[in-house]
Amino acid sequence: MKNDSDVARIADSIARTAHAGQTDKLGVDYIEHPARVAQRVQQYDASPEATAAAWLHDVVEDTEYTPTELSAAGIPDDVVDAVMLLSKTPGQTLEEYCAGVRENSLALAVKRADIEDNTDPARTAGLPDATRERLAEKYRRTTALLGLS
Repeated sequence: MKNDSDVARIADSIARTAHAGQTDKLGVDYIEHPARVAQRVQQYDASPEATAAAWLHDVVEDTEYTPTELSAAGIPDDVVDAVMLLSKTPGQTLEEYCAGVRENSLALAVKRADIEDNTDPARTAGLPDATRERLAEKYRRTTALLGLS
C-alpha cells in the first residue's frame, strides 16, 4: 500500500516521463508548467491527491498515457477521476468541460491553479499579442463558467 506522499512522487515521475521533450508556446520545457501548477494548487488544496492531480493534469490529454496506466502505477481512483475531468475530449464543449470540473473539488482546485499559471503576466508577456489576447479571453470565459470569477 502506498502512503500519501508516494502518490505525489509517483505523479511527478509519471509527468516528467510523459512530458519529456515537450515544450510550451515559448519553447520552455513543458514540465515546468505542471511543476508550477503542483506548487500553486497548495493554496487551494494541500493534499497529496491535489498535488498528484496537478502533476498529471495534462498527461492523458497531451501524451499517450491512459487512465488505466495511471491506476496501474498506483494513482488512486479519485486522482485519476480528477485528471479525466481535466482532460478535454473531442467534441466536448467548454460548457460541458467546465460543468464536470466544477462538480469535482479536486479537479476544480487544480484547474484554478492551472488558469493562474496560464494567465501569469510573467509567462504571457513573451507571447504574440494576438495569442495573448485569445488566451486571456478563453481563460476569462473558463473562469466564469467554473464560478471562480
